[in-house]
Amino acid sequence: MAAVRICVCGDEGTGKSSLITSLVKDVFVTAKIQSVLPQITIPPSLGTPENVTTTIVDTSALPQERIALNKEIRKSNVILLVYSDHYSYERVGLFWMPHFRSLGVNVPVVLCANKSDLSTSSENAAQVVDDEMLPLMAEFKEVDSCIRTSAREHHNINEVFFLCQKAVTHPIAPLFDSKESAFKPAAVSALKRVFYLCDRDQDGHLNDAEIHAFQTKCFGKPLGADDLNNIKQTVSKISRDCVTAKGINEQGFLLLNKFFAEKGRHETVWIILRTFQYTDSLSLKDSFLHPKFDVPPFSSAELSPSGYRFFVDLFLLFDKDNDGGLKPSELNALFAPTPGLPPPWADSSFPSSTVRNEANHITLQGWLAQWSMTTFTSPATTLAYLAYLGFEPPDPRSMTTIALQVTKARKRRKRPGRVERNVLHAYILGGASAGKSALLDSFLARPFSPTYHPTIKPRTAVNSVELPGGKQCYLILEELGELEPAILENRTKLDACDILVYTYDSSDPDSFSHISDLRTKYPHLDGLPALYVALKADRDKTTQRAEVQPEEYTSGLGMSKPVHVSVTWESISELFVRIAEVAVWPATGFPKSEEEVGDRTNLYIALGAVVCAGAAFVAIWRRVRKD
Repeated sequence: MAAVRICVCGDEGTGKSSLITSLVKDVFVTAKIQSVLPQITIPPSLGTPENVTTTIVDTSALPQERIALNKEIRKSNVILLVYSDHYSYERVGLFWMPHFRSLGVNVPVVLCANKSDLSTSSENAAQVVDDEMLPLMAEFKEVDSCIRTSAREHHNINEVFFLCQKAVTHPIAPLFDSKESAFKPAAVSALKRVFYLCDRDQDGHLNDAEIHAFQTKCFGKPLGADDLNNIKQTVSKISRDCVTAKGINEQGFLLLNKFFAEKGRHETVWIILRTFQYTDSLSLKDSFLHPKFDVPPFSSAELSPSGYRFFVDLFLLFDKDNDGGLKPSELNALFAPTPGLPPPWADSSFPSSTVRNEANHITLQGWLAQWSMTTFTSPATTLAYLAYLGFEPPDPRSMTTIALQVTKARKRRKRPGRVERNVLHAYILGGASAGKSALLDSFLARPFSPTYHPTIKPRTAVNSVELPGGKQCYLILEELGELEPAILENRTKLDACDILVYTYDSSDPDSFSHISDLRTKYPHLDGLPALYVALKADRDKTTQRAEVQPEEYTSGLGMSKPVHVSVTWESISELFVRIAEVAVWPATGFPKSEEEVGDRTNLYIALGAVVCAGAAFVAIWRRVRKD
């Protein structure tokens, strides 16, 4: 909020101009003043809420000034509506509030009962609130707050304009339903997320240390011992069950904030919510959920060490029974402050896409693999969930993007060398019943099932693979299903792929022809590293009904012969290491003849250097001979 513009409205003679002059002069002006004052501006340096610039505009209620009045009402973001007697009070509900609505404005209204010095009864204040103000607040939701003032006695002058400022900078309407005397659902949801993030040990209570950390984060200073006890006593008076030896529970936290809102201290609630990146509409800031993070072409996104550490800590925190797996109830508790499971997880049929234990609970290995795949395919999703789940960068000035890193671009795959990536993506291609689904199941250590289930939608499996030398990477295997033609025609999809794995059933004579047909139909697939795999090697090998047998086919391409393997063999794990190796060293996945061309180029360069050196030697020898 950059500025607050207050439009002071009300019938003639209610003291609107006197209120403004009393604020400016800090004393009641007895001399006659002009009927409509020029607008005044209060700079942020004068202790305004949120350090905003405040403009106060005086208006006239005369019929001939109605156009100017309507113009100022539409320009304002808060209205100070003043009345001073029974007649002007009746006009609030009969004329002014309906008039604001007819103009289509939706701004808070602060109701001011001016000239309280004319009251004769000491009990009149409570009577005014009950008889006049509360009925109007109940009838018109636009009425944000009410106050009694006196320009003559300088009573509540600063306070009434402070209420106007606060109605804009700390609005009560999005938070609290005055009719129901309860927080609105969005406010409850936001405060529950705040409690979740502050409950560091996830025991359902804020202990003293967590309350001190919360206080310091939101208000910049820790609570004193007396203040902490007062807070606990306040909550206990509302509900004894909300304060235990462990601390204040979630319900007690909500009741404490409700107490602040009911006592007119809703700015305290707003300070808390804004500290945790909420907007005035009680949604998280878009810049917080979706910070700028660009992944250049031919590069990919991965979790950084701090990102992996955060997800490891999160897993360990919510694995309450310490069984090494997150069961559904623990996953639900973990994702409580989020919209639910990330959308890409539903697309990948989580949790069947990653590693689970015997009880079908996701393991730490599977948890990290799933987030590695999410970051690779949709870094924006990971950034949003880091924000939802409370990732805090080591440096407060940093953003959640520090939990991610961008890999070095890989443009020339055929050039010998290593790809600097820790997450690798492989497309598993092959004809129907070639064994692709069984391969993915084996990758996730699932038991083999002889029952054939055709794959309709794309299916993914992600797991960690240890390369020779001990380096660990994450490998994503994707079976394309019926979308295989569309994906193979999509150059962007292919650019994100690290290796193509051509599979066929070595016991089915019609299986290999699918591979040769694919390579003929999509010649651009030659631009990607590839590996040929003969599955179901535990069965009798048969001659393929193809122009060329698989071994001759790959030999003619200058490629390694197909790897013969079965998902029922223990050696199947070596295949996944081989896939990862080719993805990391992509030049090994291309025809050797092309590599030889590359080597011959280097040879030409070396020969050229030798020739140049020889020519230089001859020139020097001739010069020496002449001398």
